[in-house]
Amino acid sequence: MRPFALLAAATLCGAAMGCQPEGDAQRPPAAASPQDFAYAEAGIGDLQAAMARGETSSRALVQAYLTRIVAVDRNGPRLNAYLEINPHARAEAAQMDAERRAGRVRGPLHGIPVVLKDNIDATPMSTTAGSLALAGFRPGGDAFLVRRLRQEGAVILGKSNLSEWANFRSTRSTSGWSSRGGQTRNPYALDRSPCGSSSGTAVAVAANLAVVGVGTETDGSILCPAAVNGLVGLKPTVGLVSRDGILPISHSQDTAGPMTRSVEDAALLLAAMAGRDPADPATSANATLTTFDYAEHLREGSLRGVRIGLLRESMAISPEVAAATERAVAVLREAGATVVDARIPTDGQWEVDELEVLLHEFKAGVERYLQQRQAPVRTLDGLIEYNRAHAHETMPLFGQELFEQAAARGDLASPAYIAARMRARRLAGAEGIDAALRAQRLEVLVAPTTGVAWPIDPAHGDRFPGASYGAAAVAGYPSLTVPMGQSGGLPLGLTFIGPAWSETRLLQLGYAYEQLTRARRPPPLTTTAP
Repeated sequence: MRPFALLAAATLCGAAMGCQPEGDAQRPPAAASPQDFAYAEAGIGDLQAAMARGETSSRALVQAYLTRIVAVDRNGPRLNAYLEINPHARAEAAQMDAERRAGRVRGPLHGIPVVLKDNIDATPMSTTAGSLALAGFRPGGDAFLVRRLRQEGAVILGKSNLSEWANFRSTRSTSGWSSRGGQTRNPYALDRSPCGSSSGTAVAVAANLAVVGVGTETDGSILCPAAVNGLVGLKPTVGLVSRDGILPISHSQDTAGPMTRSVEDAALLLAAMAGRDPADPATSANATLTTFDYAEHLREGSLRGVRIGLLRESMAISPEVAAATERAVAVLREAGATVVDARIPTDGQWEVDELEVLLHEFKAGVERYLQQRQAPVRTLDGLIEYNRAHAHETMPLFGQELFEQAAARGDLASPAYIAARMRARRLAGAEGIDAALRAQRLEVLVAPTTGVAWPIDPAHGDRFPGASYGAAAVAGYPSLTVPMGQSGGLPLGLTFIGPAWSETRLLQLGYAYEQLTRARRPPPLTTTAP
């Protein structure tokens, strides 16, 4: 969802929650800056090459990241990105090292430390969506995408903080805050929002607390935090990545996706996650997909000859955003692309219907998830009552208006719900993105992802500046944000939007743009923006 949420006193996750790294990782090193970290900005390819040469190992990587988590996340600037560390991370890494020594390398993710958003099931850790109502709840199995990652040799480093209930609890909350974990902070300026709801994943990857991460999105929860934390973020077509084992908001819009420091890493991570799953019927919509090597198709010259539509209305977010977008357009044109002004003819017309869909689907989906996994609280009414009974801890500054609205909705047979779902998808998809592409024979649309990160404001919640990703979210189409520069030291992102199942092309174009600009800058971990 779009960021709604709110700040309470930042509460660092401690050993009682299963979060504390073990052994020598508890002693923070003296240095905490990205530049002083041995693996700063290292990508999947870099680390695979180093492990192949015997210069490092998966266990050494895991230990280095755990030590840095103590230094930067729990101490020093206290980013508060992690909720919980995988207690088996070292053992899993040692197994990957043993397989490598025996001549078996499973794939590009073999031995690579990955962080997961805490609404994704991964044993033996909790899945809580940041809520104290589910503290200590440990589902008995992995989400489908986690099984895929582990089959590819990835090491799950831990679970990240998030906007509680993926920003679907209150209409005036602060992104990156949860009652279980407190406030996640933006590593580019600690007093600025990390956006949400995949806040902790974004911050962990941006600050080199993991190699890559997995977020989830209903509307903006991957793209917004990726953009304001200087990352690449990909929201796939709904159905490319299974949602089984993920705490849901909406089966019409939910999807998991990669959050990385480069387009190449996003392509590699997506390939490992994607696949058909009988437990998620949406994954059968793409009849050709089993696995796909997205990285193989990345080319620096991919922008030549491409017709691109610029959603110029999105540039009105601020003069700084408009200027950065104009510079990005100049790069696209210099690379051989034709860029013309474009508009989504139905822009924003789906918003009322979208909320109606989410309210209906959240109630049905969350109760099904909680009951199937025998959670300690198994109904939406039960969650509402828990929050009321523990309001001092769970609702210190904002309430649960969206929970209450969802609880009052009917079931998924409701005519109002069915009509809203059909209208929203049509207005955003066939009559929105598809119409915009067709009108001028365009291959993709581009726009600034959102504005600069706004100040964290406990009293008023998010000061959201606007965004360009809503149409793709509601249509279920893919969108990709790539760093395009900074304003006052705060990152800005450029979004590429395409039709359904166009991930390969979006990654190609995003990669070509990224290689020309190299716009990502590591975060300085400063207290405030200049």
